[in-house]
Amino acid sequence: MKKTLISKLQVICGVVGLAFGLAATQSQAAGGHNVDLQKAPINLEDKASLQRGARLFTDYCMGCHSVNYIRYERLTTDLSIPEELVKQEFIFNDKDIFAQMRISTPAEYGKKWFGTTPPDLTLATRWRSPDWVYSYLLGFYEDSSRPYGVNNSVFPNVGMPHIMANMQASVSDEEFKSAMGDLTNFLTYTADPDKLERENIGRWILIFLAILFIPVWFLNREYWKNVH
Repeated sequence: MKKTLISKLQVICGVVGLAFGLAATQSQAAGGHNVDLQKAPINLEDKASLQRGARLFTDYCMGCHSVNYIRYERLTTDLSIPEELVKQEFIFNDKDIFAQMRISTPAEYGKKWFGTTPPDLTLATRWRSPDWVYSYLLGFYEDSSRPYGVNNSVFPNVGMPHIMANMQASVSDEEFKSAMGDLTNFLTYTADPDKLERENIGRWILIFLAILFIPVWFLNREYWKNVH
């Protein structure tokens, strides 16, 4: 009996320890390095913000990073950017509008320049979090000991240069934070582009089920009224 009780306690302690270990791992994956993350201004219904974020991503990020799971055509259908504007301002090569938003730079070049191949960012806000990405974009600071002269408070010793440095120097702090919010908003959209449509369909389904419940309830009452 005593041995059985001890065994049960050991199992319970093991499960609790595993739960805390998983929680710590998830916390580190989301934030990392115990940094206080800033709240990202995410609003997937703000198409103007998503449009600005798409332009920022194309202008500043697509030299090295792709969003392979998104096609240029979705900038038109989802973000209401005119097709001709997408062709003129977002596609910089001979790709058509149904092509994936993929860079042309060979992977080995990125590895040579930065020490590792720049990752695809389609799901960046899912395997990190919107707050992490937003804080990372705002986390660069000067560090002469680093190869590109910058470091990052969220991702220490990151190999990426501060590609937004010139932009940050030319606008106010609030304008820069707003721009990084737009960029994070766009990357949150790319991670789950059907989220708004799915939630909208879900609302209609719940309304339908609520209405359906009324005749079903009366039918059930009528069916069972003579059953004793």
